Amino acid sequence: MLRIFDLFGQSAAMNALDEAVRAAGVHPLLVPDAVKVALMRLNKEAAAARGRDAAFGDAAQLLAYCMLGRAPFIESNGIAAADRVERRVEAAIDAGDSADAKLILLAMHSGVIVSEIADLIDIEDR
Repeated sequence: MLRIFDLFGQSAAMNALDEAVRAAGVHPLLVPDAVKVALMRLNKEAAAARGRDAAFGDAAQLLAYCMLGRAPFIESNGIAAADRVERRVEAAIDAGDSADAKLILLAMHSGVIVSEIADLIDIEDR
């Protein structure tokens, strides 16, 4: 199947996001292009404020946690990183309308979230 970015080539931002996702333990081809584009748009302000690589790194960590679940995420990133991301997930659930909450919802609606993480979120209560 022809992917949209195969036609024109990837932008520098997309390459940076792919590297961040790979560093977080997920192969970039497992993340749909639409999710990557949405993630870049969600992180536009953070990338401008903190730098693209830092913003994409944080977003990729959260996305990888949602896609892998705790145990596989620990294998790739360590327990300290898993604990940090888990605190972010809990804070996002409590906040309801944060950048992290939007990223988690993106993972849910795109179908890339594992059931272990999806079960933590009761979308009807929000």
